[in-house]
Amino acid sequence: MKIAHVITRMIIGGAQENTLFNCQDLVAEHGDEVLLVCGPETGPEGDLLGISESSRVPAKQVPAKQGSAKQKPPEQGRAGRLTHNADGGLAFEIDGVQVRILDSLRRAIHPMHDWRAAGELRQAIRDFRPDVVHTHSAKGGLLGRHIAWGLKVPAVIHTVHGAPFHDYQSAAARRFFIGCERWAAKRCHHLISVADAMTDLMVDAGVAPRDKFTTISSGMDVEPFLHARQHRERVRATYGIEDDHVVVGKIARLFHLKGHADLVNAARIVADRHPNVRFLLVGDGILRDPLTRQIADAGLTDHFIFTGLVPPTQVPELIGAMDLLVHASYREGLARALPQALISGIPAISYDIDGAREVVINDETGYLVEPSDVSGMAERISQLVGDAGLRERQGRAGQMRFTDQFRHQTMTDRIRDLYTDVLAKS
Repeated sequence: MKIAHVITRMIIGGAQENTLFNCQDLVAEHGDEVLLVCGPETGPEGDLLGISESSRVPAKQVPAKQGSAKQKPPEQGRAGRLTHNADGGLAFEIDGVQVRILDSLRRAIHPMHDWRAAGELRQAIRDFRPDVVHTHSAKGGLLGRHIAWGLKVPAVIHTVHGAPFHDYQSAAARRFFIGCERWAAKRCHHLISVADAMTDLMVDAGVAPRDKFTTISSGMDVEPFLHARQHRERVRATYGIEDDHVVVGKIARLFHLKGHADLVNAARIVADRHPNVRFLLVGDGILRDPLTRQIADAGLTDHFIFTGLVPPTQVPELIGAMDLLVHASYREGLARALPQALISGIPAISYDIDGAREVVINDETGYLVEPSDVSGMAERISQLVGDAGLRERQGRAGQMRFTDQFRHQTMTDRIRDLYTDVLAKS
């Protein structure tokens, strides 16, 4: 089977890790031929493919014809040789997956870039001649489905990692994005949701009928999380965490709607009750300085630790240093940090949004709190900080319940079965 995946950018993020695992598994486990098409953008989250900025050369520096004697020589990437294309992008291979970066495929709406991206993406799909085109993200999903449908690709699939419309947009923006999703949904054969809540949201908005959706949990490498506690003492020592400290972790970009400010406000209440509590913030972003000031103004500087940006390989050991995890985002399909914490054997507290309730089960694997209920969050954090036995019971329950469900091999097997079903019908 030949499968092309299309996504706007390969930052270090849940949707991107999901996509890369799927691509790699299709090659390694099923012997498929896979092409990953993405844009060049990176950000404070980091670059999942590990391509250096020096490799990202503007199109005008690349000869018009491939094979020219003046063509820029290949460079070394994360897992193979980088070749500059005539369109200014890059082509290389990683773990058997063919990767093509289109310089014009950007996340932000930009008529000139989008027009070019459509043409370059159409050519990439024509050249590859896939049986399946599988799209991800809002922009990649819109362009990819439109082009694949027009080229009559036998199976066009889109994954909803998180809806592009939400309650924190203006009414006009929300209507616009809902309209875009309705239009694109008519140009694919099936949609995958990473959580049942995503299907509910899309169906309620009239994007597509319920029978056009299948829920498949976002896969990950669960083994490092199962053994996360092995690194506990070393990691805690690295960050100056003492044996009697109870660590509350949060894994998220320091960005709007991620709820860090709410956590700081809750932390003031918790620290008054439990002076031994420490808050470990994993990630970086544009709100680092404002959060640092908020923490200082609250007199909590000694209670907070920033790790900054870390590679995905370090996330399991950082979770192993925690005693519970808090997820206070206001919108998210299903944050990977929640099952990662549970698989690592620690409980989770989350705002009751989107897919969180599908893994955070009250009094079993953690607690749900209504969005913006800072006092409720503080109460639940205090409850778990003060009860080691409760933390142990809830963490063990989450580990037993969700480990197999979130294995990336399980995800890929289910996705490939869906490809087969769609191809049989088409």
